Amino acid sequence: MGLFGFGKKDRVLDLTDRYRRQQEKATEIQQDAQEETAVTPFAFFGNTNTPSSESKEVVDLSTGEDRKKKLAKRLMDMTTKMEDLSNQVYHLQQRIEVLERKSGVGSY
Repeated sequence: MGLFGFGKKDRVLDLTDRYRRQQEKATEIQQDAQEETAVTPFAFFGNTNTPSSESKEVVDLSTGEDRKKKLAKRLMDMTTKMEDLSNQVYHLQQRIEVLERKSGVGSY
């Protein structure tokens, strides 16, 4: 397959398997992070007295704990967005390298 007639048309570079493995690994890491935050969402603040999922106790959140919860959620959202953008940049770099190889522009 050639781009605009450049290169050999019988050679194809397929990166879909690698991409799928990266996506599966990313979702697995994200699920692990969500499970960890479900168990101890404020462990980095030193608060280890979180209710377990088995008990049906009502938790009264004070303003300090509410602020911590909002901050933790914001941090998780920002981290997730940064990881997504990093993945997008990586995939764009890979596409550029493939196009450079096909066109013979790069020093590969």
